This record gives sequence, structure tokens and C-alpha cells, in this order.
Amino acid sequence: MNKRAKEIYSDQDYIEGLRQRRNVIISAIYRNYIDCIINLVNRNSGTDEDAEDLFQDAMIIIYKRIRNEELKLSCSFKTFFYSVCRNLWLQRLNKRQWTTIRINDTEEYANLSADIDYEIVEPSEERKRIYLRHFSSLSPDCQRILELFAQGFNVNEIAEQMQYKSDDYAKARKYQCKELLKARIKNDPLYKALADDEEK
Repeated sequence: MNKRAKEIYSDQDYIEGLRQRRNVIISAIYRNYIDCIINLVNRNSGTDEDAEDLFQDAMIIIYKRIRNEELKLSCSFKTFFYSVCRNLWLQRLNKRQWTTIRINDTEEYANLSADIDYEIVEPSEERKRIYLRHFSSLSPDCQRILELFAQGFNVNEIAEQMQYKSDDYAKARKYQCKELLKARIKNDPLYKALADDEEK
């Protein structure tokens, strides 16, 4: 794995950046911390994909604590972030194996407050909310096309339902609407906090 360039921000920069959903801070957190989270998970029976999912979930938890004015650091932001990921991963390993697991640590961690809710929202639910928010921002025409497509209607049937003059136009409109929805979701700051931002 290639080493990512580290960016220097203060703990307060991270907190305020997440509060404001600033893309530059969200990207910096990913670049600065994802390697140690991958290392944590790889050393403890997990894959890179598990680590990416874990990172996303931790971002959701921390963002919501910041938004709700519940985040009070007694350690560095990095240690806090790692500790949230560590606890989440330990919880998942225990669920998988139905036994008590000891984590092979890669970084310093803190004993976090017991009031941290690691079950705030399942990642799939959070992604669903982002999808629905942006889906509802589309034009009624686009919403209807995508609904028909999701229900299994073919291009010819969509053209008939939407009263388009040709199948080609229906196909083009379906593509345009789908790409517009994807672009809006990908540009959502919270989505960027959850998504793999490695290439940015």
C-alpha cells in the first residue's frame, strides 16, 4: 500500500471541520488515519474492505457526537478516532465469534466513555438517508424514471409509461437522471465522510 501524504491539522481543526462538513478536513482525516485503521483491522482478522467500512462507521459516530455537542476530548483526536474504531471492531469480532476477543493494538488508545453509542445508525441506513435526500431533490420526471427502472421496467416500457417518442430518448433520460443522482450523492459532504476518498 502506498504511503499517503500526511496533512497537519489541530484537533480543533478536525472537530470544527467535521461540524461544518468541510470536504478538505474530511479528506485529510481519511488520508491521515486510514492506514492505521487498515493496519488495526488486518492484524485482527479483518480485510481492507472491513477497515474501510469501519472507518466510515466511526466517522458517522464522531460526526454525530460533534453535531450534538457531546464530544469532549481527553486525548488527541487521533487517539480518540482510533479508539472508536478499536471498540467498534472489537464489538464486531465478538459478534462474529461469540466469544471474548483481545485486540492486537497498533496504536495508542483511550478508554472511552461508556455513553458513546456505537449503534447510532447502521451504515446502510445512513447511506439510505443520503440516497433518499438526493433522490427527492430530483425533478419529478427523473424520480419517476428511476422508480420504473428500479421496479424492473425495460426501456420500451419506460418510454410508454413516460409517453416519450422513442426508446432511445427514454434510455438517454434514464442515464442522465441516474448520473445526476450519483453526482449529487458523491458531492454530499457526509457521503464523502463515508466513502473511499483515497483517490482524491
